[in-house]
Amino acid sequence: MDTSQLGFHNLPFLAHRKSVKKGFEFTLMVVGESGLGKSTLLQSLFLTNFFSNKDIIPAGERIKQTVNIEATTVDIEEKGVKLRLTVVDTPGFGDAVDNAQSWQPIIDYINEKYDQYLRDESGLNRRNIEDHRVHCCLYFVNPCGHGLKPLDIAFMKQLHHLVNIVPVIAKADTLTPTEVRTLKTRILSEIMENGIHIYTGQIDEEEDSDEIKELRDAIPFAVVASNSVFEVNGKRVRGRLYPWGVVEVENKDHCDFVKLRNMLIRTHMQDLKDYTQDSHYENFRKSKLLASSPIIAGSEGPDLGAVVNIGGGGDVLRKKDMELEEMRRMMALLQAQLNAKQDHV
Repeated sequence: MDTSQLGFHNLPFLAHRKSVKKGFEFTLMVVGESGLGKSTLLQSLFLTNFFSNKDIIPAGERIKQTVNIEATTVDIEEKGVKLRLTVVDTPGFGDAVDNAQSWQPIIDYINEKYDQYLRDESGLNRRNIEDHRVHCCLYFVNPCGHGLKPLDIAFMKQLHHLVNIVPVIAKADTLTPTEVRTLKTRILSEIMENGIHIYTGQIDEEEDSDEIKELRDAIPFAVVASNSVFEVNGKRVRGRLYPWGVVEVENKDHCDFVKLRNMLIRTHMQDLKDYTQDSHYENFRKSKLLASSPIIAGSEGPDLGAVVNIGGGGDVLRKKDMELEEMRRMMALLQAQLNAKQDHV
């Protein structure tokens, strides 16, 4: 043992051991029209069937169909590391004739989980809080369009300040490589024009590796999903069979499936959780605390509009500042008297 070192360099190993023992939690939401391969992609990503009991809704019932929220939780373990994965599906989104406000149930669900976490955080049993907040939302874009639909833009504008949105081009095997590049450029351009903030995958500009930069450049991910296995050149691969050949799901030259999987699982899972905690949840928490404050709520002074309009001034806030200043003055006086007595002794 090296006695010249204090030993705090072992703290990362201690934190790692504690984290592995406790396990990890991650919640992934998938949103998009029916038939874009959301369920198949999730099964391909995590090799788990999340929707074995899922029923196919007849076309006649979709006319008045509303958006449902279905959450499925599974426990996955890999090399001693436990992950509690929750997948939130949104069947019915984009399937109705009138899709106005179809995003509202999703917003309510996300806010409900934030509110639940805030209550648990303010409760007595804070050591065993379960995190059900949505850390990432995969939004599936139809490849048949020439960019984003009005519904796509409206959804992202409503939710980009609540959750990390990662756009995904579904069924990319229906497009040529040139069409994929053109569609990606069009989608990013429309996102920028509409002031939408998506998750870019940027962790640290100075420390980002080539792999992370490659993942960032691939957004929006053009993916192909399949649970069928075929033999290609003596090797069994998952893919989709066509008369001209096999589209391999895990071939980077064929689609961005591997890049999406690496981002969600290998490189950015913790960053997605951190951004949810530090940005989205903190914004929600701040708005809740401001709304419940007696000063802001108007129970001890002017109404909400008056307080907001004065921009931090007003009689109530000035009164609070004066009280704080008086407390500081009294503390300074007491400290001076205490120091004088000690000097006298």
